[in-house]
Amino acid sequence: MPDAPLAPGLIAPGLIALGLLAALAYLALANRAPSPLRSVLKTAPLLLFAAAMYASRAPALLVAALLLSALGDGALSREGRAAFLYGLAAFALAHLVYVLLFLGLGATALWEAFAIAPLAALVMLALAFSTELWLAPHAGGLRWPVRLYVALITAMGWAALSTGNGLLIAGAVLFILSDFILALRMFRLAPASTLALWAGWGVWLSYIAGQLLIVLALAP
Repeated sequence: MPDAPLAPGLIAPGLIALGLLAALAYLALANRAPSPLRSVLKTAPLLLFAAAMYASRAPALLVAALLLSALGDGALSREGRAAFLYGLAAFALAHLVYVLLFLGLGATALWEAFAIAPLAALVMLALAFSTELWLAPHAGGLRWPVRLYVALITAMGWAALSTGNGLLIAGAVLFILSDFILALRMFRLAPASTLALWAGWGVWLSYIAGQLLIVLALAP
């Protein structure tokens, strides 16, 4: 007797589970030198999340944001200024797509976040401005790309607040946290320090958790 076909309702959860397994496997390589295996394991989780959302007919903007994030992961798995800039650009576009997606679910303008969740919106604004003190002076020639990226992640956070969706907001906050830790690791911590080692794991765990919560919040 031929095997029964896989139930359509199991495809998306199965792909998400595979993505989480790849994410866990990457933890062992998070602080290692670049390699083909490291790049594959870093890129796989978001590709699988995107495939899961495509299979479940999730909003096209969600699939696009996940694919752009996977592209950013692939670039950041390599070393060098060019790879960093490619990764920064991919994630900047991902945040922009998330802004459009979240605004379609909630308020019609970013500043409405200050009426919906004023304290959280002000905290995000304060964190964004604080980067002029602890981040921008240490970014060298990347100062303006970093400033633009900070503006985009802040906009993404405000757009998430405008939805009133607790799970989605938690995901966006974790995503922002991962960027915050990454900035500290890249520009303020000594590469060989113990703190940099822990930061490498912290970036990955908060990033995957944030993206997963956004997926779960918006999955059909």
